[in-house]
Amino acid sequence: MIQKKQKGFVNFKQLFLLAKRNYIVTVIVLCVLFVGVMSVYKLFIAKPTYVYVKVKVGQGLWWANTSRPNAWFVEAIKQAKVEVDLTGQPIAQIQGVRYYRWWGGGDFNTYVTAKLRVSKLGKTGKYNFKRSTIGVGAPIDFEFPNVQFSGTIMTISEKPLIEKYVEKTIYMTKKYAYLWEYDAMQVGDTYFDGQDNVFTLLDKQLTDTNEVVKPDTGGLINTQLAEQRKYIQLKAKIKVREENGQLFFGEESIITQGGGIYVVTSRFAYNDYAVAKVE
Repeated sequence: MIQKKQKGFVNFKQLFLLAKRNYIVTVIVLCVLFVGVMSVYKLFIAKPTYVYVKVKVGQGLWWANTSRPNAWFVEAIKQAKVEVDLTGQPIAQIQGVRYYRWWGGGDFNTYVTAKLRVSKLGKTGKYNFKRSTIGVGAPIDFEFPNVQFSGTIMTISEKPLIEKYVEKTIYMTKKYAYLWEYDAMQVGDTYFDGQDNVFTLLDKQLTDTNEVVKPDTGGLINTQLAEQRKYIQLKAKIKVREENGQLFFGEESIITQGGGIYVVTSRFAYNDYAVAKVE
């Protein structure tokens, strides 16, 4: 007695033969299914991993001498908030921006802190962000709706970055300064780095310089010309990052007694000053 095939019964043998004859289509279908399953797993099942980074804006290669952002670029970076993936999920969130003018020009050393959604690469301790492995010294790219920029990762942590900023009183000196420099400085002059007032001029003093000195063009300055140069002493309040017993101004410049300091405000460029004392 011949049994009739039940309606809705799946003949797996026939499906296997069909898939075998159309193996290219089968491979494509399996790939699509695999991608779909992995996407569902990552979006709805897998717990996302987040890291926190500090990035110096630039080309991304720390050893390369690249252009710094200028004023209009910094303004755009300050407006950046959240970068999302194709599904609309946040993958990068800006948490802070600090910027410092470079040698009195229109460029800025710019630093960004951000929260990133990443994939952890097994037990290697490495992270993957937008298909690129990231770590300290590695380049990173951001694509926010209003601005796109690259940078170099300075710090990375699975915990929110907690940096200790402290206020110090600093005494700055400069020999053979011009009188107009002293006149141009104004007590109360400040610099705001996007987060804090990091420099405030508290006091200034001027004394004569009677030493015979060499000018930039060589030779000697006679006594009459030397009297036109002045010795300037400044007292200022600065906000610095304290890390491992060292003080960092402008994120990267180490402040030490006898070392140099360079500050540019909207009013004046304090260059060629030596640090006499830090309190």
